[in-house]
Amino acid sequence: MLAFAANSLLCRLALGTQLIDAASFTTIRVVSGALALLMLALPQWRTGIHVPVDWRAVLSLFMYMIFFSFAYLSLSAGTGALILFGAVQLTMFVVALRNGEYFPFSSWSGLVIAILGLIYLVSPGVTAPDPLGAVLMAIAGVAWGGYSLLGRGVNDPLVVTASNFIYSVPLAIASSLLFQNDIKLSM
Repeated sequence: MLAFAANSLLCRLALGTQLIDAASFTTIRVVSGALALLMLALPQWRTGIHVPVDWRAVLSLFMYMIFFSFAYLSLSAGTGALILFGAVQLTMFVVALRNGEYFPFSSWSGLVIAILGLIYLVSPGVTAPDPLGAVLMAIAGVAWGGYSLLGRGVNDPLVVTASNFIYSVPLAIASSLLFQNDIKLSM
C-alpha cells in the first residue's frame, strides 16, 4: 500500500509543480520500468524462457500509465488515488460477477459504500475534482484492473511483466512525439 500511495504522491509532485509534462513522465516511467525489469528477467530469458506477447495486456498497461499521468495534471494525489483504486476494484468486481463468482452481503455492502463515496467525491460542489481529470483517472483504473485480471495465472509474472513494459516503450515514445509541443523537462 505504501508503494501505491508513493506512486500517486510522486506523480502528483512532478506533474503538479509542472517539472515535467505528462507524456514525458509516462515515457520515463515506462522506459525505466522496462530497463529495471529487463535486468531482473534477463537470467530467465537466457535459459530460454519466452512468453508470447499479450497485446491486450501491453495496451492495458500503457493506457493505465498514460491516463494516470494526464489525470494528475488536475487532480490532487488523494483524490486521484481514491478514483483510481475505486475504478480498479469496481472493474475487478464486475468481471468477477460476470464470471459467476459469489459475494457475501459484507462485500456487497462495501461495494455500495465505496460507490456512494465516489459519487459524493465527484459530485459538483466545493470539493468536486476536475471532471476531465476524474474521467482520465477512472479510465486509468479500469485499465489497471484489466491489466491485473489479464495477469492472473500467468506462468512467470516477472517475465510477462518485463515483456509488457518493453512492448509499451514504443507506445510511450509515440505519446511523447504526439505531445512534443508540450514537452517540459526540468532537472
